[in-house]
Amino acid sequence: MLAVSLTALAVLCVVQDVQMVDTLVYRAEGAAVANGSDLYGFTVTEWELPATYPPFAAILFVPTTWLPVGVLKAVFLVGNAGLLALLVRLSCRLAGLPARAAPLCAATALALWLEPVFQTVLFGQINLALACLVLWDLTRPPGALGKGFALGVAAGVKLTPAVFIAYLLLRGRVREAATALAGFAGTVLLGALVLPAASVEFWTRRVFETGRVGKAWIVDNQSLQGLVARLLHAAEPGAAWAVPAAVTAAAGLWLARRTPGEPRALLLAAFTALLVSPISWSHHWVWCVPLLAVLVAEGRRWTAAAVAVLFTARTFWLLPHRGDLDLHLPWWQQPLASPYALLAVAVAPMLSTYLSTRTEVPVPHPRVDSLHAPRDGAPPRVGST
Repeated sequence: MLAVSLTALAVLCVVQDVQMVDTLVYRAEGAAVANGSDLYGFTVTEWELPATYPPFAAILFVPTTWLPVGVLKAVFLVGNAGLLALLVRLSCRLAGLPARAAPLCAATALALWLEPVFQTVLFGQINLALACLVLWDLTRPPGALGKGFALGVAAGVKLTPAVFIAYLLLRGRVREAATALAGFAGTVLLGALVLPAASVEFWTRRVFETGRVGKAWIVDNQSLQGLVARLLHAAEPGAAWAVPAAVTAAAGLWLARRTPGEPRALLLAAFTALLVSPISWSHHWVWCVPLLAVLVAEGRRWTAAAVAVLFTARTFWLLPHRGDLDLHLPWWQQPLASPYALLAVAVAPMLSTYLSTRTEVPVPHPRVDSLHAPRDGAPPRVGST
């Protein structure tokens, strides 16, 4: 299954001449660092995409300039496939599921076609890498050396994972939160030492320019702001989005704090971040993979199947979305335009209440990693985000 799935994906990328536009943006960022040019002054590809990540991320992208574009795309394709397998493995560890080779391969083969994963591969994105970094760090045994540091590094590459630092504080894991803050501060410091002018520009100006990332109202954006903008037919929903987002952030983190069981609490924090972020492109929602693992582990297989169908259906890509048509969708198309945001709103109470009443899944094999046992053994219209 995995061989067939990977082959089909590779053939599709070649036949469709997939551009992997975000990979090209990363390469341009690395080139700007290597050449000493303006990091936030360029645009690349026919869609004129700019750099939107902190300077630390651009430093990490320097090695992308060492390879020809064709080879680099192949590396990203193979790398993302490998990272997906790792994410499936880490999701099993989070949920307490057995991690046998055959089921892992089958799950990876199927997960390649989940829309967030598929789009991550087609854009040449780093979402899977960041999700793996966060999930690996937070599912390590309590007291593990440097636990939280990898989370801080992930936040230094892309700011959204910083919500997990607040999550750690609210869960009373102060030492891990402090380690994460130290890791994040280290990325900011390194960026300032290597790229002082770019660091000042980013942290005082660019970080606040949401419009630089892309238009918040297009169907690609599956955050709460995208949902509200399309629902109200307003390109800038203002307080109509800001107030619900603040309430959602407070409620989501409060639920994450009180929910017993690490898997559900961690997922609540992840989906809260995706909801309240001004822009959460559909390919950011790779956290659907650990959600599916937790649902399966809790015995809710029909719910897991329904969630998998939702993340595979691509309903928002079927709607009229050329130009500003996203802003003029009729009421009955609104659920199809915002399926991920609506799912996150619906799943939060379920994770906090129903699932929290279930008994913890026993570790089925002494070699399985678990939080509860020690270890034994369409052309893109959006910016780089």
